[in-house]
Formats: sequence, structure tokens, C-alpha cells
Amino acid sequence: MSVCSSSSSSSSSSSTGKAWIVHSILAGTAIAVAIGARAYLGRARKFRTRVVGIIPARYASSRFEGKPLVHILGKPMIQRTWERSKLATTLDHLVVATDDEKIAACCRGFGADVIMTSESCQNGTERCNEALEKLEKKYDIVVNIQGDEPLIEPEIIDGIVKALQAAPDAVFSTAVTSLKPEDAFDPNRVKCVVDNRGYAIYFSRGLIPFNKSAKVNPQFPYMLHLGIQSYDSKFLQIYPKLQPTPLQLEEDLEQLKVLENGYKMKVIKVEHEAHGVDTPEDVEKIESLMRERNLS
Repeated sequence: MSVCSSSSSSSSSSSTGKAWIVHSILAGTAIAVAIGARAYLGRARKFRTRVVGIIPARYASSRFEGKPLVHILGKPMIQRTWERSKLATTLDHLVVATDDEKIAACCRGFGADVIMTSESCQNGTERCNEALEKLEKKYDIVVNIQGDEPLIEPEIIDGIVKALQAAPDAVFSTAVTSLKPEDAFDPNRVKCVVDNRGYAIYFSRGLIPFNKSAKVNPQFPYMLHLGIQSYDSKFLQIYPKLQPTPLQLEEDLEQLKVLENGYKMKVIKVEHEAHGVDTPEDVEKIESLMRERNLS
């Protein structure tokens, strides 16, 4: 009996010991998970935090030479874009990147920081990359703000920055708004289609999607691309090294090189009355709109 009693006691003690071991392992695992989660969240909060806005501006343009310096109700267009961009809360710094001394002098005159870039830049993205390399401080996100959007909403700047911060699998973010029927076949109004998760599928100067009737479907939510875009700064350094792609060259749209090389681009939809200046005729439209809104 004593042997059985001793065996039972030993078994009970062994079971209790195992239970404590399992409990300790589970408790240790929970603590490790909590510590890991805290560390991860800490990193997430610091993910892509340093942001610079860059306004690329060039004097030469096939459609509208000297466009950045054209006056809109008494102020150069580049100044109006600068003043609107300064209202964005996510930007740590804002600069103008240009290859033209006249534009540089104008911008310094109203207090803007200017980075001089080379004339060899093929597009605004390459100009932003060159400017980024010349900045003294390091940044995680670069926002390419089109200089011909004098009515840019600062909330859109903040929106695409936050979208890129929240999408670690994307290297690029941009914005779209509803396309007006009258702009459907205007090649200066770039259209965009996205997937169900809000990532870009394609951009085109033509109407997309294009149906069999070859007419605008008033029931379909066509989307107009707004020129503003932001990049992960590490990707921006890679971009100029990527070879031009067939779709990019055919459409003359730099963002297609991003998609053709397999990178992801996050897209947000905003309510915005798109008023970019592509031709001299657009200046009068902008001024009329500003008068309607009592903007000076």
C-alpha cells in the first residue's frame, strides 16, 4: 500500500510540476508576444515619419512655356501652389526644385527654399530625386506637388502621406477624384482604375474603362488622376535607374513605369474640383473660380 501511496504522490507531484511548466511557458509566450507587439507598434508609429514636399518646376514646356511664373490674380502660380502646400500638416519641409534661374529668383522672392536641379531631368519624379539628394536632412517620404495646381487642397497632401504610411507594401501613393463627363476624352486629363484594395491598376490619357458603345457611361464612376503623388524615399532613389517602359513611353505617364516594374501604388479618392493649369486658356478658368470662391 505504501508503494502505491508513494507512486500516487509522486505522480501527483509530477503532474503539478508539468502544469507549472506549461503555465510558465504560456505566460512567458504571452509576455514575449506583448513585448514584441509593443516593439512592432513602436516601429509602426515611427514608420515613414519624416516628410518633405517638393514642387518641381521648369520653365520650358511644349504646351505652356514659363507656366510656373504666369500670374493668377496678381501672384505667380508657383507662389500660389507654395502657399497652399504650406498649410499641409504632414510636411516637415517644403522646397521648390527647378533648373531655371528666373523661377528660382521668383521663389526666393516670396520666401521659398529652392534647390537647383539639372536640365537633364526627364520628369518631375527625377527632379524630386535630384533635389532629395541635395537636401541636408534625410526624409522617409517625398511628396511631389505639381506646381500647376494653384488650388491644391492641403488635406489631399496629408491624405496621400498618411495612405503611404499605412501601406508598407506600397512605394508610391496618389489621389484621384470623380471625372467630369466633358473631360472624358481630354488627353490632358489622366484617368485611373484601381483594384478592390485601393491599389492602382492602370493610368491612361484615354477613357478607362472603355466600353463597347465607345460612349461615356453616365452611371460609371470614372476617376480622374490628380497630379500629386508621394514616394518612399528609398524607392525614389531607384526610380531613375529603372529603364523606360513601353506603356510609360506610349502614354507619356511616368507612374506607369512604377506599375510595369511590379511596384504597388496606393490610391485615395477625394472630393476635389480639379483645376490644373495645362494651357494658357486654363488661367482664365482658374481666376474665375477663385473670384467665385472669394480667394485672393
